[in-house]
Amino acid sequence: TSVQDCTNVQDCTNVQDCTNVQDCTNVQDCINVQDCTNVQDCINVQDCINEGERCFLEADLFFGHGTDNAADEALWLVFYQLDLLWDSDPGVLQLPVSPDDYLAIQQLFTQRIEKRIPAAYLIGEAWFAGYAFTVDKRVLVPRSPIAELIHARFQPWLIEQKAPAILDLCTGSGCIGIASALQWDHANVTLSDISSDAIEIARQNIQRHQLQGRVDLVKSDVFEALSGRCFDLIVSNPPYVDAGDLASMPAEYHAEPAIGLSSGDDGLDLTRQILAKAANYLNEQGILIVEVGNSWVNLEAAFPRVPFIWLEFEQGGHGVLMISRQALLEHQAEFA
Repeated sequence: TSVQDCTNVQDCTNVQDCTNVQDCTNVQDCINVQDCTNVQDCINVQDCINEGERCFLEADLFFGHGTDNAADEALWLVFYQLDLLWDSDPGVLQLPVSPDDYLAIQQLFTQRIEKRIPAAYLIGEAWFAGYAFTVDKRVLVPRSPIAELIHARFQPWLIEQKAPAILDLCTGSGCIGIASALQWDHANVTLSDISSDAIEIARQNIQRHQLQGRVDLVKSDVFEALSGRCFDLIVSNPPYVDAGDLASMPAEYHAEPAIGLSSGDDGLDLTRQILAKAANYLNEQGILIVEVGNSWVNLEAAFPRVPFIWLEFEQGGHGVLMISRQALLEHQAEFA
């Protein structure tokens, strides 16, 4: 009735009669799928997920790159290896796992634990605002609360219109701008980044979502290559981690490109540039939305007179500001 009662899995008539994977200290200690006469008697999808969850908890991993718990992280990797969809019928959890797939899942778990590589990098994909995006170590893993704003079409802040001109500044994978384009059938979206690597990943995601006709790419250092262009909405998730936070971040964050995280001692080096110049690239009733995370405290201290509007989120998240073009113009000298 318990794996502890079995001397050797090979001695069992039916592995399911003697092994409960959840009771094992290490699945590999109680099941060697290659020793089984019938793999279906050995281990199923749920068993693999349970094993991953236990191992991840024991390894004290950090979850913040697409999931927030060990069970979902394990499920993500298992489903990827087995080519299962997130919305699959629960019955798939009882499907048997082949020896080759089991070993491949073990390898994914090992990389996740030993190298602290976020799961999104291991599988080359992340989800944002309900859409799948190609990612690798050249860009940050998408995880912004701005997704909630996209679903609401940035209401009530952005004046409702059929075809807004949107700039996703510091675009990275392109997730914010592309998700915005998918919400507006006629929106004109520009993705901009200083990183050639990010531009390449964003290009792949434009093609993935078949948006070549409505989303364009510009390699630019902030607004440098955008002269003469104006937008109804500039939205940006720039680097905003201050030196103290960066030093204390879990190892998983250090697997990401530093250019996408670090922004000076107070985390505001790039945000200051955006605030100083954004009004010149906004239409008369345009707005700027910027995520600054924990650095919002530093921003308030640096510009106490500026009327930043700090947005609230039903699904969690903080440190996202909204400011109108008019307010930017009124305080432009302070940002310089």
